[in-house]
Formats: sequence, C-alpha cells, structure tokens
Amino acid sequence: MIRVIGIDPGLRNMGWGVIDVAGSRISHVANGVCVSEGPDLGSRLLSLHAQLTRIMVTYRPQSAAVEQTFVNKDGAGTLKLGQARGIAMLVPSQAGLLVGEYAPNTVKKTVVGVGHADKGQVMHMVRMQLPGIEIAGPDAADALAIAICHAHHGGASTLAQAVARASA
Repeated sequence: MIRVIGIDPGLRNMGWGVIDVAGSRISHVANGVCVSEGPDLGSRLLSLHAQLTRIMVTYRPQSAAVEQTFVNKDGAGTLKLGQARGIAMLVPSQAGLLVGEYAPNTVKKTVVGVGHADKGQVMHMVRMQLPGIEIAGPDAADALAIAICHAHHGGASTLAQAVARASA
C-alpha cells in the first residue's frame, strides 16, 4: 500500500487530500484546506508552508502530486499562484518525495472522463470513487482528484514497485 497526497495550489486556499492506494483500490485517509494567514505575501506563504508541513508529518505520504499552474489573463495573479505552487512542491520535496505534476485537464479527464469538467462534476466523481467521505470543500475535492489521477497514471504504482525492489 502506498499513501499519496494530492495538493491543489492556491494562495488563499490550498487544498490537500490523502489517499491510500493498493493496486487498483483506493481509500480515503483525510482531506482539508490550508487557509493562508498574514498581512503580506511572505507571511501568507510561510503560513501555507507551516500548515502543509504539519499535514506531511501527520499523514506521512510516500508519494505526492500537484496540479500544474495554467496562465490566466491576470499576470500578477498567475505569479502569486506560482509562488503558492512553489510551496506545494517544496514541502513534499523537503520530505524526500518526488512530486508528480498534472495539468488540470488531465486530472479532470482521469477522474470525470471529460477534460473540461467543472468543480461540481469533479466533487461528484470524487465522492463516487471514495464513497461516504466528507469533503472539506471544492479545493479539497480537487486535491483528492489530483491524488487519484496520480494513482491512475502510475505515480503510486511506480513507487510501490521501487520500494518492493529495494526491500527484496
């Protein structure tokens, strides 16, 4: 079994979701949203770093995946999102994990079956694949979808094979 964390980067709200993967079977472990705090960009990034670090220590994932940033019309907003994404990649890397990266359309296509699905469709399909869970909100649903995508695209199974070879 491999524990996977999916992270949906955001400067205000950074969604996270942890699943366990055993072959083709996935099960929910936890999910939530890190809400940035502080009066300026630096303190908000530090807040996200501290919260995500606590999550990594608590749940000890063995694999991580982050959604890739897309460029939007607002250049300044894109740069700020990129800085939050840097935190989302830094924290798992500090824990020694390789971080898989997936385009938003790849995540949606994997989980929903359609590359341009809306947040409601993503949340619905995450609930279908992880029945009975309480989802902390759309950002957490997106993070769980990223973790599921990573599991389906071999990120978790590749790690499991490497661990098995190293243990043999």
